[in-house]
Amino acid sequence: TTFLFLISSSQATCQKAINTLECFGFSPFADTSCGEGGESNDRSPARPSPLIWRLRGCCTSLASAKTTAIMGISDKIEEIEAEMARTQKNKATEGHLGRLKAKLAMYRAQLIEASSASGPKGEGFDVMKSGNARVAMVGFPSVGKSTLLNTLTETKSEAASYEFTTLTCIPGKIKYNGADIQLLDLPGIIEGAASGKGRGRQVIAVARTADLVLMMLDATKGNQQKEKLTYELEAVGIRLNRRKPAIYFKKKGGGGITFTATCKLTKLTEKMVHNILKEYKIHNAEVLVKEDVTQDDFIDVVVGNRLYLNCIYCYNKIDCITIEEMNRLARQPYSVVISCHDGLNLDYLLACIWEQLRLVRIYTKKPGQFPDFNSCIILRGNSTIEHVCHGVHRSIAQNFKYAVVWGRSVKFSPQRVGIAHAVCDEDVIQIVKKSTV
Repeated sequence: TTFLFLISSSQATCQKAINTLECFGFSPFADTSCGEGGESNDRSPARPSPLIWRLRGCCTSLASAKTTAIMGISDKIEEIEAEMARTQKNKATEGHLGRLKAKLAMYRAQLIEASSASGPKGEGFDVMKSGNARVAMVGFPSVGKSTLLNTLTETKSEAASYEFTTLTCIPGKIKYNGADIQLLDLPGIIEGAASGKGRGRQVIAVARTADLVLMMLDATKGNQQKEKLTYELEAVGIRLNRRKPAIYFKKKGGGGITFTATCKLTKLTEKMVHNILKEYKIHNAEVLVKEDVTQDDFIDVVVGNRLYLNCIYCYNKIDCITIEEMNRLARQPYSVVISCHDGLNLDYLLACIWEQLRLVRIYTKKPGQFPDFNSCIILRGNSTIEHVCHGVHRSIAQNFKYAVVWGRSVKFSPQRVGIAHAVCDEDVIQIVKKSTV
């Protein structure tokens, strides 16, 4: 049994401590100020009673107190979600719903911090990052993640007919268009993964380090799994197939809240902004909205820890559904239908992965020679000539004079460009350095 001794000379301090102990499940056990027969030896009213508190239940520890706090936050989240579900959506309730969404975001952040801080530190699923890009497969158990890894890569991951076959992160390498793409086979997650169930937080933490999320779904279950997985990822701050809202937000030391909008807002008002910032105890800030956004978008900008990733919804087991259902799933945005068992449509899946990663192939050319098309430099999208110089050697950018480019990034081929010129896929580049005396 866990005991706590309450010692203080201030009545107000002791009363605050007593309230905290009651919240964490402690109950009065004894009063050290009382002698034999229950008579008090100290008649001073400034000394609170009792002074010894015991945690309710036998063979318990402070860990149960942390669990109680986490359960309290979960209950508050459920209450807010229930209140939002039964609240009608109209102009009169927009402000109330905005405050509820702000509270919900705060409680979810507290739940994540509490679940990560409590308990012993365990081994995560993350592996060393390698290759030109990383793709993480996320999905429920037994949807074909390990089978797809075995099909696309040379890595062998155990695949069976029962759930939770994969218990750790298994990396594989896809060689496509001259690039090495790392594919991660993560353990299956369950409902409630965002709050830590089934080691779901560790699985989602690996997904945050990826450049692309490949959501594996069972085609026989329609869109049920897609909605549940999207909810779990959004609960931990991952936004799929969305870009960062065009909102400028900065805290200030004084002057109140300054709100400016450069366009017509139909889903957000100045009053909503003030109410949301009030929930976060922000009273001085500058807000500039450049597009028509929602309350959720503004809350994401205020929180500041949201991650925006591209996602491909991959429906497996299309050999078990009808042609009409397969056609419906294939026409949804960012969706690909495949069959790992029969090897159907895997080439199109690789093409979609390459397109979503937005990788760029650059070929180099030496003066007076033909381009080298056997090897290429793999860069990210929106790369410039400077990135190409660093890809060849880090010292070339210092002695750079100009570059000659053949390809789609120039108006005519060849064309002389500077170091800030943006390159396109399959450009041929010849770099000219300054002459050294």
